[in-house]
Amino acid sequence: MTDDQQPELRWAPLPPKPRNRGRIWLIVGLVVAVLAIIGVLLFLFLPRAETPDPGASGTPSPSASPSESATTSPTAEPTDPPVQTEAPPVVDPSVEAFRTQVAPRLGDAATGLDIVSGSSGQDAVSVVDQLQFDLQSLADTPAPSSISTQWDEGLSTYSQSLTDLRDALSAGSSTAAALDGARAALQSLDDLVGL
Repeated sequence: MTDDQQPELRWAPLPPKPRNRGRIWLIVGLVVAVLAIIGVLLFLFLPRAETPDPGASGTPSPSASPSESATTSPTAEPTDPPVQTEAPPVVDPSVEAFRTQVAPRLGDAATGLDIVSGSSGQDAVSVVDQLQFDLQSLADTPAPSSISTQWDEGLSTYSQSLTDLRDALSAGSSTAAALDGARAALQSLDDLVGL
């Protein structure tokens, strides 16, 4: 036998696991606190949909009762300023100022038509789409009243010619006539503003 004696093993009950109730309550409490802070911040910083009625005010109004002491006391609250419901009048620009506003777009349109004449397929279609977007910007620029009618008619003609050009490109047919029509419509707009 060996001289080394091995210790005798005995089974003993395991000590109980420590309870985590404190940690759980701490986590729950922190989550509730964060949600409460978020709720307060949303309440303070989000705009409310409530608007006061224009006719309702916090001041008493005189009644039509048949009493002898019908007096109204002045209030210290300031009255609301009148709300302007009409848009301010649009200033009619001069032809020179209008020319300055539209000249870059008209120049870009001429360049775009040159690009379309040198390309084909989807590349040309995307250029025409950009020209139609620029056309919308031209239409949104108020024209002087002296050329307003001619400008609107010219824009309509140019828009139709761009639509015809896009249709010809999409169909894969000849674009020469549509391109010439777009250039002529653009030239009439240039002539109208004096470019």
